[in-house]
Amino acid sequence: MSSPDPQVRAARNQSTGPAGPAARGPVVAVTGAASGVGALLTARLAASAEVRQVVAIDERRGECAAAQWHVLDVRDPAIAEKLRGADVVVHLALDLDLETDAAARTAYNVRGTQTVLTAAAAAGVHRVVLCTSAMVYGALPDNELPLSEDAELRATAEATGVGDLLEIERLARRAPRAHPGLNVTVVRPAVLVGGGADTALTRYFESPRLLVVAGSRPAWQFCHVHDLCGALEYAALEKVDGELAVGCDGWLEQEEVEELTSIRRMELPSAVALGAAARLHRIGLTPSPAGDLAYTMYPWVVSGSRLHDAGWRPKYTNEEVLAELLAEVSGRHTVAGRRLGRKDATAAGAAGATVALLGAAAVVRRARKARRRI
Repeated sequence: MSSPDPQVRAARNQSTGPAGPAARGPVVAVTGAASGVGALLTARLAASAEVRQVVAIDERRGECAAAQWHVLDVRDPAIAEKLRGADVVVHLALDLDLETDAAARTAYNVRGTQTVLTAAAAAGVHRVVLCTSAMVYGALPDNELPLSEDAELRATAEATGVGDLLEIERLARRAPRAHPGLNVTVVRPAVLVGGGADTALTRYFESPRLLVVAGSRPAWQFCHVHDLCGALEYAALEKVDGELAVGCDGWLEQEEVEELTSIRRMELPSAVALGAAARLHRIGLTPSPAGDLAYTMYPWVVSGSRLHDAGWRPKYTNEEVLAELLAEVSGRHTVAGRRLGRKDATAAGAAGATVALLGAAAVVRRARKARRRI
């Protein structure tokens, strides 16, 4: 067991005094604390005068010296002992990597969440904050703009990781019944940008052309990682609870995105785009299933009204986050969700994302014909 840096602890005591805000604030445990959103939130909470102590849990030690670190897998039942004394747990140890084996990813995400919820209840924690995604609402042509937090979760398990997130949502609803006294808050961000976020939706902007499915009506809403951390902090400090959606105010139409990015579109009929994406994923040429395309076709914009009512406001606009995303992916080249090396990118760049997609589909057809001839 590690302890906070003595100088940091002394500085806190001097600045707040024994009866100051830090002495009265909650002890907050963060899982997945060594990287990504978890690392940013851990540092943010450790610097807050409203938080008495941060307990950081991950499979490796992170950089925040002010946190009390425990190195272990969140699926280990021993986590219950590490959570003892915590008031709140923010569970961010999720694997949504596009390259992870789907079965292994689900086993980690679902088992980890089950273990954390059970361990938190056993340790006397009174609140668990989970983070899923606004993707759980589903991307559908009849979605309202924007969706309220109470909107039905109509997503299916056809997009990367969404099946895991839906199962986590189910666990969140069930936990207070299984563990009376345990409060569960769920935070659902829009397209997350920053903190190393690498998803099918961020990779969309790494393509030489923006694939647009004919007849679709996309609406783009982003969430900066620092705004997500602010929302998670609000939930951890019990300034807001329930099911929370978080993102920039408003949204961008596809034409606005194309103007802001200066990336031209390539338009395909729905049957061609979805069929090719499904075939390519099935034979392992691309990491993204066809279900990911729906989130670039139809709106899933959220209002964030509960956070707004509690006094939270996003610090970033959609335009600002999109600009940051473009800077972050500069130099990367992706076609149909598959990130290319420099040599591959040179060959594919002129063709554009759609041509490469159809070309790969042709390769699939030729391979099938060759197998039939054998």
